Amino acid sequence: MKISFIEIQNFRKLKSCRVEMASEETILVGANNSGKTSAMDAMILFLKKSRRKDIATTDFTLSNWRPINRIGADWANADKDNKPELMLEQWLTYLPAIDVWLSVDDADLHHVIHILPTLDWTPDQLLGVRLILAPKDIEKLYKEFRDAYQSARDNEPTNSSGEKSTLSLWPESMREFLDRELHRHFEVKAYILDPAQCNEPENGTAKPQPLSANSEPMDREPIEGLFKIDVISAQRGFSDPKTEDDSHSGFASLSTQLRHYFTKHLDPSESPDASDIEALQAIEEAKAVFDDKLKTSFKPAIGELEGLNYPGFSDPKISLTSQIRAVDSLDHKTAVQFDVSPERDGKAVLSLPEQYNGLGYQNLISMVFSLIRFRDEWMRVGKAEKRQSNDDSIIEPLHMVLIEEPEAHLHAQVQQVFIKKAYQVLRANNRLKDEQLNTQLIVSTHSSHIAHELDFTCLRYFRREPARQEGEIPSATVVNLSKTFGDDNDTSKFATRYLKATHCDLFFADAAILIEGSAERMLVPHFIRHKFPKLDQSYISLLEIGGSHAHRLRPLLETLGLLSLIITDLDSICETGTAKAFPERGKKYRTGNTTLRNWIPNKKKLDELLGCSDDDKQSGNKQIRVAYQCPVKLKYKEGSEEEDALPYTFEDSLALTNIELFRGYDDPKGLLKKLKEALGKDTLCEACKEMFDNLGTGSKAEMALELLYLTEPSELEPPAYISDGLTWLEEKLDERKQDFLATAKAEVKND
Repeated sequence: MKISFIEIQNFRKLKSCRVEMASEETILVGANNSGKTSAMDAMILFLKKSRRKDIATTDFTLSNWRPINRIGADWANADKDNKPELMLEQWLTYLPAIDVWLSVDDADLHHVIHILPTLDWTPDQLLGVRLILAPKDIEKLYKEFRDAYQSARDNEPTNSSGEKSTLSLWPESMREFLDRELHRHFEVKAYILDPAQCNEPENGTAKPQPLSANSEPMDREPIEGLFKIDVISAQRGFSDPKTEDDSHSGFASLSTQLRHYFTKHLDPSESPDASDIEALQAIEEAKAVFDDKLKTSFKPAIGELEGLNYPGFSDPKISLTSQIRAVDSLDHKTAVQFDVSPERDGKAVLSLPEQYNGLGYQNLISMVFSLIRFRDEWMRVGKAEKRQSNDDSIIEPLHMVLIEEPEAHLHAQVQQVFIKKAYQVLRANNRLKDEQLNTQLIVSTHSSHIAHELDFTCLRYFRREPARQEGEIPSATVVNLSKTFGDDNDTSKFATRYLKATHCDLFFADAAILIEGSAERMLVPHFIRHKFPKLDQSYISLLEIGGSHAHRLRPLLETLGLLSLIITDLDSICETGTAKAFPERGKKYRTGNTTLRNWIPNKKKLDELLGCSDDDKQSGNKQIRVAYQCPVKLKYKEGSEEEDALPYTFEDSLALTNIELFRGYDDPKGLLKKLKEALGKDTLCEACKEMFDNLGTGSKAEMALELLYLTEPSELEPPAYISDGLTWLEEKLDERKQDFLATAKAEVKND
């Protein structure tokens, strides 16, 4: 048995999304505020029965409160003699819910008998269960809300002229009522779903099946006995060695975990067997010796009490006896020590308590030990097996482990080690060789190092979607990256290898900039820092990739829905062949750049490219734009008229944009020296041709380094085509932020 996918509805910004689960490891990635944590919280709050009381009104999708408040307004304004129709159906569209779809084979049939939709069900079909936060009793909810609302209105104070004051009493709306009374009137109900109505998502949005009018909730917990759920939350604290009270810690220290593990799995006094006898005898002998010591030591003090005529004739005498339990030996802050020097005669010379180790080390060992504990509890290791009642003796066929942001306090290499080993730890038990016992690990992360370590088939990307109409809020859809490239294996291999060779921060960025060469890679960050302050505040992923390969990332960029700027070169070539040509209009020249020819703007002729509008340089959905060399207007000599220059690549564009700066360098080296010399020619045309001839003779990367050595980066002006591209990206990011803020304000007003 395995979870095939989970569909989440009306939970925070997850209006309706599907998260497909890999058979072993599933990694949730995406930019900040994209919905990763919401998805993890939805699974925790609905699937762990003990956490359902933590569901709050703030977990409802914000835009749903307007129709819910309308239901409340209809109830409040209804005539007492004409009660509105109280139907669960009018609520279902707006309530938080999670659908769990299981893949089950014949061997697990006895586990799922209670959730079979019909007797005709076969194992080639999925099994689905919906858990939804719904009203317990709509009649009671109606009556209590109406009474509370009417009482508040009747008791609102009025001013001297008889008008109602600005003071409003609770509740003014259904939202206010449920803020206080949610769990008194709502509970999580379970419904069996129909596999025949399991719909495929449309444009990334899940299409959950509606519940039929005659649907009845289940009278038992649907997932009980099916899978065990364990969680390592993101809020992990570690005690400071200078702090005595570590009650603030959200994550148990290793010594605390060891005590819990000992109590549950190892305690010799719990259901002792032959292997425990020796330890128990040693404890009993120690207890007898210690009791004798107590009596001897306390005899004078107790004698003083007897001198006060207590105990009296009829009073019992005082005696002392100890109770020694094995687990007590671990019940102190320095129970766990780390040796920091070699052993001598079998003993460590120097050691430190665990809280004196680095936070990263504590986090790593605590998480790994938690995984060990989760596994052994599932497998009923040691004493845990003897403690099980007959009802608990059956091991759940699926173990689901959720880990939020394991990268906390861990440096890059340790993050990679942890994610590589975590699943192995969860499966390190001989009984787990049984194919009917499965483990699924779900991890949410902001770490490119964790995403980098695993195959793309494990990654689920949370894509932010803007609000599409008034009254909505931005939402999120989930992309299964294993399906991104379709059947194009070569493109898939290239993208995978390329991102593995660089970094996977593309999956966490607000926007991406794909850059043609090494010189641009070094200088564009400075252009952003000094000329585009709003862009500098965003999380931008810069990828250096040649113009002939940028188009290979097209499926990935379009699937991610990521705002992307491609800074590339015109690469003019002759009418026939592939020989480079000095760019000129009216010569029937073409571009050798694959991105410009086959993607955006999908034009081959140089004259057409030079005539493209800003719209032509964008993709159909306006989320991807190319920036390439365009004519530059400049005065080549003081007092001369403006002339047009047509650059060939980034370096001559930069020189023409900063012409006086380049002419003023003293003793430059390499390509920078040649560009300076070219700018000393008599005419602009001669200068451009000289630069074109020299571009292939020097190192462009060395030129960029020379520039950074000789020039304060803030003095460099970016070429016009790059400046236009960065301005577009900045405006697009600002639009997305405005979309969120405007919609959020509208929702607050509507509440």
